[in-house]
Amino acid sequence: MSVAKPEITVTVLGSGTCVPSIERSSCAVMLEVSNARLLFDTGPGTMRRLLRTNTTIFDVDYIFYSHLHPDHTAELVPLLFATKYPDMSQRQTVLTIIAGVGFEDFFAGLKTVYGQWIELDPGLVEILQMSSRSADLRRLKDFTVQSTPVEHNPESIAFRITGAGGCSVVYSGDTDYSENLIELSKDADLLICESALPDDYRIKGHLTPSLAGDIATRSGVKKLVLTHFYPECDQTDIEQECRKTYDGPLVLAEDLMRIAI
Repeated sequence: MSVAKPEITVTVLGSGTCVPSIERSSCAVMLEVSNARLLFDTGPGTMRRLLRTNTTIFDVDYIFYSHLHPDHTAELVPLLFATKYPDMSQRQTVLTIIAGVGFEDFFAGLKTVYGQWIELDPGLVEILQMSSRSADLRRLKDFTVQSTPVEHNPESIAFRITGAGGCSVVYSGDTDYSENLIELSKDADLLICESALPDDYRIKGHLTPSLAGDIATRSGVKKLVLTHFYPECDQTDIEQECRKTYDGPLVLAEDLMRIAI
């Protein structure tokens, strides 16, 4: 008896932060949807984690950026530089980068520093900016992407990916408590939500386990994945804190964890 292929497969590449950690790389998640591979954020260590999943940088079709902090974008320059390595496996298909308004200026700034070392052949990189002020929607070949502004940086947006069969995954990026994120996550199959610090260590611009749980409960998601853990989270019962506000299926992210939907 054959087993149906999941509509979306999620791989956590980095469940950590800017703080160096052997166990947790900085922020990165990969989604496999139909024949496309989608990469969400590229914190330090992303390319090595990709290789652990038998995925090369040339296999990635889309990179989504939730915002422009270094622990989410730092591996973009090394990735583009590695793409220029002159061997037989170099990129033959377009790499599409999707982010909030402001990314084009950010990328132009990188090119003033690195110049030709990150400039690919014409037509190999496309940039799509989505609104950082209101909800936005794009229908692409293998999936639909929705976005909404969240409470972190001016360019910060969360993403919802919906496959052809209707399965949906939401990636929060970094955010404080956000009504927009609740609306975007309504009835999603999976919410990958930042939970940077324990409840007692809450800081502006980030969520805690109980706040993330409240968002998941209010949005009615079918499963919640907590990620983006600072070291304090590894000394705390994160699950217990989340259970104050959420009683559904819960996963605490670890690097290289895979979830099929």
